[in-house]
Amino acid sequence: MSSNKETPMKTIGFVFLVCLVCAALVSIAASGLKPLQQANKLLDKQTKILEASGLLEIAGTDIVSTYNQFVVAKMIDLDTGEIVTDASVEEINRFDERADSRNLAKSSKPKNDIAGINRRANHAVVYLVNNEQGQLNTLVLPIVGLGLWDLMYGFVGLEPDLNTVRSVIYSDLKETPGLGAEVLNPRWKSLWPGKKMFNDKGETAIKVVKGGAKTGDVHGVDALSGATLTSNGVQRTLHFWLGDEGYGPFITKFRSVASEGGSN
Repeated sequence: MSSNKETPMKTIGFVFLVCLVCAALVSIAASGLKPLQQANKLLDKQTKILEASGLLEIAGTDIVSTYNQFVVAKMIDLDTGEIVTDASVEEINRFDERADSRNLAKSSKPKNDIAGINRRANHAVVYLVNNEQGQLNTLVLPIVGLGLWDLMYGFVGLEPDLNTVRSVIYSDLKETPGLGAEVLNPRWKSLWPGKKMFNDKGETAIKVVKGGAKTGDVHGVDALSGATLTSNGVQRTLHFWLGDEGYGPFITKFRSVASEGGSN
């Protein structure tokens, strides 16, 4: 009769070896896929920027070349509104607002956190979308703010006067389907073009109106039915990012340079 050579230590050793091999395979696969994941992430961002500027239909499936032809990305210091002139193209493409906002050395806590973001990255990347003559057609600004369940990420596109809305689109959110998630509905997105972000005094005046905006209200957009908290979140997000702790300093400097006939 043969003796049983299996022991608890051998079983544990075998399991450990299998786990080690699996972990190594997963690590190798993750490392190999990382460049592809980064490329897909960049392509998705470029697609949203073209959508926010109204160029997505023109681009068709040729997203990258259309983006490269019309879009100039700039990194800015949100506190001063100045363009970070020494930021490389690679650094701008790799910029991750979410990662920076979690890094205490690269972010700050807003004094008036109406957007509910907790911390705001010190830098941001803005997108100057030009026409075929090289003149500014749309300024696309990334935005983030709290909805009902979590942070909602999106973009706002402004016409060259930096007041008239070309688009407000969201790209990443966890809102309730059929309610808050209706911010993704083309019908709701179509309500934004032509609205004015600021009033005659330069104050952020855009508002999301429960029950519907009145005819001729250049600052009002219909709220989402049954999604009051999400609608309020959109309004607060826009007021934060177009204010002094968001893109306000950059917009002021950009207008000043434009009025003097300069370029950014």
